[in-house]
Amino acid sequence: MSTVAHLRLCLTAAFAVALPLAAQHTAPPVAVPQIDRQADQPTPPASHTLHLDVSVEAKAGQNVTGLQPQEFTLFDNKTPSPITSFKVLTPTQEPVEVILVIDAVNARFGTVAIVRDQVGRFLRADEGRLAYPTTLAVLEDKGLQSIPGFSSDGNLLDDSLKKLSIGLREITRSSGIYGADDRVQISLNAVHQLSRYAATLPGRKIILWISPGWPLLSGPGINLDSKQHEAIFRDVVGFSNELRQSNVTVYGINPIGPAENFLRANYYQAFEKGVGKPNDTDLADLSLQVLALQSGGLALEGSSDVAGLLKRCLADSASWYQLTVEPRPAEHPNEYHHLEVKLDKPGYKIRTRDGYYAQP
Repeated sequence: MSTVAHLRLCLTAAFAVALPLAAQHTAPPVAVPQIDRQADQPTPPASHTLHLDVSVEAKAGQNVTGLQPQEFTLFDNKTPSPITSFKVLTPTQEPVEVILVIDAVNARFGTVAIVRDQVGRFLRADEGRLAYPTTLAVLEDKGLQSIPGFSSDGNLLDDSLKKLSIGLREITRSSGIYGADDRVQISLNAVHQLSRYAATLPGRKIILWISPGWPLLSGPGINLDSKQHEAIFRDVVGFSNELRQSNVTVYGINPIGPAENFLRANYYQAFEKGVGKPNDTDLADLSLQVLALQSGGLALEGSSDVAGLLKRCLADSASWYQLTVEPRPAEHPNEYHHLEVKLDKPGYKIRTRDGYYAQP
């Protein structure tokens, strides 16, 4: 993934919808994030085969098992595409590893304290027996602070979490637009770092990111030039490829209830669809919620029951379907292909990766 140039864009008063702290006048310029691509782990090799992890839920939210290959149809840009292999997988057949992230950059200090308590409840439930090997990381202004290694002992992990010193956030909301810039930069670099690390692990990887999300830095009245659009598009393509090749599913878990989060709770939904060309991009295409949904995960909003939301996310990994398909030839580089999986019976909700970027 190429480095995004440090470009500038100008925000107007209309931006206040996306970032309520913006003043009602032309705001200072804001930088398009410059992602640090210098990582210790090698970039995972590109694959010409797509492996799609597919979750199927009944209306009541239960995980649906026992479906047969002939019941699935895959559409690539609305055209039926052959499924070359079909598997029903469980963690005993393909390992599942969980990375749980507490975001202390984009949440208030009081919220982080509540999240730590909720995470402790989650880790110590069922006498501390975790369903999957899990590791913990805390995102701070200085970057990720992690607990080395994975463990299925929730009590041990909670004890380690309590020993971590989470510093007060230096980049505060009072920093205005410049502080928002920095928070987006730190957050996206952390996504990149975790996905590169996940590429070194076997099996399926689940990132549970507890955060209200970083600033969307988008809204009506923002004018981007072609170079700025192209810079954002390169990162959209890069994150899509990176998360797919690393076999990562992201879950965004918002620990803030609707009262505090009312103005921005659902704004990301305008950016859920994959983007096919640079001029269609916005910085919100790189938001936590959008990355989660496009990876086949969930964006859970408006609840302070973090322990319950964590349990809800991991229910997906009890059993899932893996479909293998061959990507269609592209007419130009980074050609976006929307993917959709359908069943021949109604009433089920299906989630998988939103799409991929094909190459000639």
